Amino acid sequence: MNYENILAEKDNGIGLITINRPTKLNALNRATILELNEAFTAFNTDKAVKVIIVTGSGEKAFVAGADIAEFADFNEEEGEKLAALGQELLFDLVQNLGTPVIAAINGFALGGGLELAMAAHFRVASDNAKMGLPEVSLGVIPGYGGTQRLPQLVGKGRAMEMIMTAGMANAEEAKTYGLVNHVVPQAELIDFCKGIAAKIMKNSSVAIANAIKAINANYEDGVNGYNTEIRAFGESFGTADFKEGTTAFLEKRKAEFPGE
Repeated sequence: MNYENILAEKDNGIGLITINRPTKLNALNRATILELNEAFTAFNTDKAVKVIIVTGSGEKAFVAGADIAEFADFNEEEGEKLAALGQELLFDLVQNLGTPVIAAINGFALGGGLELAMAAHFRVASDNAKMGLPEVSLGVIPGYGGTQRLPQLVGKGRAMEMIMTAGMANAEEAKTYGLVNHVVPQAELIDFCKGIAAKIMKNSSVAIANAIKAINANYEDGVNGYNTEIRAFGESFGTADFKEGTTAFLEKRKAEFPGE
């Protein structure tokens, strides 16, 4: 896959997406969002890819925010369309992918960068990472799901404080808040994420996709997550992965899931 603003590579069942705009601290502009949409969609439809890792190029930033110059002169209608389109093309897409997405946060994850990391299924941070939603310091609010996902992860009060102060949390603070799962030295970040990916890949990709769907259902308005879980549980019984998993257990051998 050849892109102008990102790098995408596949190796041993892992799709690695690297946002590659180092001179802009990997800021998200429209072109980058479109390329990310294409890369995530391609990996999600590739049966050989079992886990996706998303990170930023260099040592300074995962994504330092949105490209402000691109929308500084927008009016109200244009601003609303910007948020709606961005959520549809990237942030909601990532959250609802059936393929697990790990955000490897290397350095600054601010504004749209933190919103992208929060859309991933979970997050690992390098020890130099700093995270925040500074939008109110620019006279705007988070528009790519930040006001919704941050409270889900850290609680309403903590999210209110982070958004209102436009402050940043360091990696250890973010771990304490529940915003990231692990903090590791920057040099070990990608290998650590690949280690988690290897554990994930031992399991049924079909079951994992259904688990993601059921977990996300709990956060959707008007959706009963328990009912989603019940349906997905029942559907599991009709899969080849279920047959292989239960047979392997009874035969006391390692399962070789077909992913069907």
